[in-house]
Amino acid sequence: MTESTRQSRYRVDGMDCASCAAKIDTAVRRVPGVSDVAVSATAGTMTVHHDGKSDLAAIERQVTGLGYAIAPLTTAPGPRASKPDCDHDHDDHDHGGHDHGADRHVGGSAEELAALHGHDHGPTNGPWWRGKKGQLTIACGVALAVAYGVGKLVPAIEAYAFTAAMLVGLVPIARRALMAARAGTPFSIEMLMTIAAVGAVVIHASEEAAAVVFLFLIGELLEGVAAGKARASIQSLTKLVPKTALVEADGQTREVAAENVAIGAIILVRPGDRIAADGIIVSGESAIDEAPVTGESVSVRKGVDATVFAGTINGDAALRVRVTAAAADNTIARVVRLVEEAQESKAPTERFIDRFSRYYTPAVVVVAALIAVVPPLVFSASWSAWIYKGLAILLIGCPCALVISTPAAIAASLSAGARRGLLLKGGAVLENLGKITAAAFDKTGTLTAGAPKVTDVIGFGLDEADVLKFAAALEVGSNHPLAGAILARAEEAKINPPQSSDAAALGGKGVAATVEGKAVFLGSLQAAADRVSLSADETARITALHDEGKSVSVLVVDGKAAGAIGLRDEPRPDALAGLKALTDVGVKTVMLTGDNQRTAAAIGDQLGIEVRAGLLPEDKQRIVAEMQVQGLNVAKIGDGINDAPALAAANVGIAMGGGTDVALETADAAVLHGRVADVAAMVDLSKRTMRNIRQNITIALGLKAVFLATTIAGVTGLWPAILADTGATVLVTINALRLLR
Repeated sequence: MTESTRQSRYRVDGMDCASCAAKIDTAVRRVPGVSDVAVSATAGTMTVHHDGKSDLAAIERQVTGLGYAIAPLTTAPGPRASKPDCDHDHDDHDHGGHDHGADRHVGGSAEELAALHGHDHGPTNGPWWRGKKGQLTIACGVALAVAYGVGKLVPAIEAYAFTAAMLVGLVPIARRALMAARAGTPFSIEMLMTIAAVGAVVIHASEEAAAVVFLFLIGELLEGVAAGKARASIQSLTKLVPKTALVEADGQTREVAAENVAIGAIILVRPGDRIAADGIIVSGESAIDEAPVTGESVSVRKGVDATVFAGTINGDAALRVRVTAAAADNTIARVVRLVEEAQESKAPTERFIDRFSRYYTPAVVVVAALIAVVPPLVFSASWSAWIYKGLAILLIGCPCALVISTPAAIAASLSAGARRGLLLKGGAVLENLGKITAAAFDKTGTLTAGAPKVTDVIGFGLDEADVLKFAAALEVGSNHPLAGAILARAEEAKINPPQSSDAAALGGKGVAATVEGKAVFLGSLQAAADRVSLSADETARITALHDEGKSVSVLVVDGKAAGAIGLRDEPRPDALAGLKALTDVGVKTVMLTGDNQRTAAAIGDQLGIEVRAGLLPEDKQRIVAEMQVQGLNVAKIGDGINDAPALAAANVGIAMGGGTDVALETADAAVLHGRVADVAAMVDLSKRTMRNIRQNITIALGLKAVFLATTIAGVTGLWPAILADTGATVLVTINALRLLR
C-alpha cells in the first residue's frame, strides 16, 4: 500500500457464499478511486484500498444497494512489544548486570433495506426460521403446497396456482438479479435462476418452475447456515473473554466492563475466574488453565512477572494482573482480526477458480442457448423439449459449488488453525506450506525454550545440595536469567536459600556475599581461577561441561573451590518429536543460529539436526537463498526480529512466539504457543486442505458432468438440474466444514 493509498475495513452482514462476495467485489471496484477490494464471505468482512479522495458513502451505497448491511470496522492499534535478540552465547556466567535491589449500519435499517430491495441479506444468526431468508423459504414452501392442493381441487387453474407460488420466491430473486446486473454482475446465479424459472413457465412447466425456485431457496438457506457455522468457529473465540473485570483503584475494587479496562490498570482475578485481559502478574501465583486458548490439557503454573492471556482460567489462588493490552487488541481479538484479514486474501487455486468462473458462466449461457435453439432450427426437433433441456443446462451450469469449493475449505482451515494457535495469514500461505521441502530453524527461543536451565550440579568437597544452597543464597533478588535458573532448581530440590549479607555484584565476573558466616563467590571460570587454584580433575570436569555447550558457574567458599553449576538453554520438550514429524514427511531440517559452534553443535546432536552456527542475520538470509537455488521450497522459523531478513526471504516465514505483536505481525504465519511440533501440524493442515479442495472440485464438476449427460439424453429435467447445483454446493460446504475438526 503506497502512501497515497488508504485502507478501509467493513463488516458486511448477509454474505453466504463466494457468489455474494464476488458481486460486492465487482460493485465496489466500480467506485472511482478504489484500487483494490478484498471480500471474505466466511468472515463477513471487506477491505477497500482507495486513494483517500474516494466517496466512502458511495462505497457503502453500492453494498447496501445489493441488499447487504454494512458498517465500518475500527480497530484500535495496540502497543507494539519487542522481543530482545536472544541468539547469543551463554558461555560465561556474567553477574555484572545483577540487580540486588455500537455498531452503525449505513444506509438504513434492515427493514428499510428489505423494503427498498425486496430481500434481506441479514446475518444468519439465531434459529434459521427467524431470519428473512428462512421465512421466505417457508412462505415459498407453503405457497407450493397450497398450489398443489388447489391444482387437485380445481385442475383448470393448476398452472396459474403454481405460477403464483413460483412468484412468491422468484420476485426477490429477480430483484437481486437486476441489482447485481446494474452493479456489474449480469451473469449471477440469481439471473440464471430467473431466466430458467420464467422460461419454464413459458413452456407450460409452471409446476416444475415453482419446485425449482423452492429448492433454490432451500439451497441458499443451507449455504447461509453453513457459512454461519464457519464464521462462528472463529468468532466463538471472542466469547472466551469475560464481559467484566474487577479493577483496583484508590484502594477499592469495582466491577467494570472488560472493554473499558485501560492499559496499566490492575485487575483482580479470583480463583476459577477467566482472565479478562492480557497482562503481567504483579502478585500471586496460580495454575493457569490455558486449554480454552491453546488446547493444552495441563495447567501452567505462573507467578509474578509471568504473562497471562485473556480468556484463560485462573486456578487455585487470587492474582493481581497489570493490563498490557486494550480489549480490542488482546491476543484473542488480534487472532480473530488477523484470521478475518487472512480469509480475505486468496490462494492461487482460489484466484484461478475465480478467473475460470468469469468465463465459465457466460459460456454456460451460450451453450444452454445453443442447445435450446439449434436442434429445432437445424433438425426440426420439438421446440418445447429442447428449450426445456436448455433451461435445465442453465441450472446445471450454475457455478456456486465450484466457486465456493476453495474458499470454504480455506476458511475452515484458517479457523481450525487459529483455535490451535496456528495463525496463517491467508490462503496463499496455507497452500504454500504444504509444498515446503526444507525447514530452517533458529535455535534460541525456537528449538530451545529461550531460557537457561540448570543441567549439572557438581560438588568439590561439598554435596550437591550445599552447592545449590550457597549459589541460591547469592542469587536471591537477582533478575539475571542464569540466576533465575539456579533459584528454580533450588525450589525444585526444596532448598530454602539462607540469608546473605554484604552482597556485591562484580561487573563481568560474578557475585559475592557472606552466607552463614562464610565468604562465598559465584562466577565465571576465569574469575574463579583468579581467586583459587583449581585441581586438574576440577578443571577437567568443568571443561567437559563447556564441551557440551553449557555455561559454567564456579562456586568458591572461604577461598576454596566448592563446586560448579552447569547451565544451558535446553531444547523444547517437543522439539525432537516435532523435527522427526517433519523429516518423516520428507522435509529437510537445518538449524541456523548466531550462537557459537560448540553450543549449537551440542543442541544439534541432541536433536539430530544439521547445524550452521555463528551466523549474522544477513548470513541466515543468504543461506535461505542458497537453499532455494538448490530447488528447495524453504520455510524459515524464527523469533520474528533477528530472523526478519531470513523470514522475508523464505517461501514461508513462520514466527515462533507467545502471542506477541511481533510474532503475530512480522511473518507469513505464527506458532503462537511455541511448539516445534506445530510447524509439522501446519504442514499437515495445508496438505489436508489441498486434498479437501481437490475433493470439492471433483464433487462440483463431477455432478455437473453426470447431470449434463442425463439431461441431454432426456433422462433428467429441471428438478434434478437444480439439485445438481444446490446439492453440490451443500456437499462441498459440508466437506469443507470437516476441516474444522
